[in-house]
Amino acid sequence: MELAGRVALVTGAGHRVGRAIALALGERGMRVAVHYNSTTEGAAATARLIEQMGVEAACFGADLAQSDAPVRLVDDVVARFGALDVLVNSAAVMVRTPIGEVTVEQWDAMFAVNLRSPFFLAQAAARAMGEKGGAIVNMADLAAFETWKGYVPHGITKAGVVQMTRALAHALGPHVRVNAIAPGVVLLPDGWLPDAGERLRRTTPLERHGSPEDVVRAMLYLLDADFVTGETLMVDGGRNVRR
Repeated sequence: MELAGRVALVTGAGHRVGRAIALALGERGMRVAVHYNSTTEGAAATARLIEQMGVEAACFGADLAQSDAPVRLVDDVVARFGALDVLVNSAAVMVRTPIGEVTVEQWDAMFAVNLRSPFFLAQAAARAMGEKGGAIVNMADLAAFETWKGYVPHGITKAGVVQMTRALAHALGPHVRVNAIAPGVVLLPDGWLPDAGERLRRTTPLERHGSPEDVVRAMLYLLDADFVTGETLMVDGGRNVRR
């Protein structure tokens, strides 16, 4: 897929992995719609960095927990750029939820952002892409394949993203390809102690943490691989093979 000059929407692009993805697409000449919710300043900084590369970028604020936000976001991007060719569903909520303390409100909020919004973003994006086609990359998680007792609802949402990716690839072919990435430890969650990070490093077969750039390289492969759809690419340093 030739990226230069085309339009990408990256959700959660104001910080962390989403920012790295947005910057990488800008480096390859894509016009980038930078989505954010609360990270207003971070999104503005992402857009400025992309514009310094000589390509177009614009910020779009939306609370993806709101049911009408995905369709409005895609419509706003198409109105601004005139097209949509790539959607990267990076925005997500990861909250520690010990099983005896999970609330209905936490469950609903997590499912709204992590699973419902990517589906309806993909639905709206596929309509915008039409027969000219495009590509969607969803962000899953190693938690989709393991059981983390402190993050049970999160893991369920990410397992849903994996199944959603397969189903959308089937339903949206041949014009739109849909794949996913399941990162392992590329950035520690906010609030984690260094000891937890060191334990994860020691128990990873490659004996190191990854980086956002590892996810970026996987994403660029999936955009370029025109005969790949419905796949979830593990980027976890081999943690999944320990099972």
